[in-house]
Amino acid sequence: MGFFDKLKGAETIKGDKQPKTSIKKGEGKKAMPKEDGEEVTSEPEPQKLAPIKKEKEKKIQEEGQLAIDLYETDAEFIVRSTIAGVKPEDLDITVENDMVTIKGSRAEQTEESSGKYYYQECYWGSFSRQIILPEEVDSDKTEASMKNGVLILRIPKARKIQKKKISITSE
Repeated sequence: MGFFDKLKGAETIKGDKQPKTSIKKGEGKKAMPKEDGEEVTSEPEPQKLAPIKKEKEKKIQEEGQLAIDLYETDAEFIVRSTIAGVKPEDLDITVENDMVTIKGSRAEQTEESSGKYYYQECYWGSFSRQIILPEEVDSDKTEASMKNGVLILRIPKARKIQKKKISITSE
């Protein structure tokens, strides 16, 4: 049994090589004397969250990257993205050959910006995403819809010219 186990009152169960420790509520912190006379606790104090200092507007504003899901069916590619807080008219979506580009901007609500932030994980500002698809698509038939803050793009695959073997008949 080690020194710290003796301090904590460790109990050894028969057949076990390792001592089992039972700590009752309120026993988690043990004061241990330090050489210079100060006491140190074995469990650190919980950290307090410090307010986040908002940086002033930068001259060059960075652009966020849009998170997406991309999957395919036999006939089409489907792109889904959560873009809550963006109006459809604030989006610019282009499809060319095998490339999809989604651009937009999310305006920050300034009602409570004077308060102290403890977490700031929502992205505000312009964003974009370019997606390279595994094969060519028919951009003329692409459809976009938005429901409950989720953008859904349905991009039909381009019809491939199928090879057909021609049989020759003799006359």
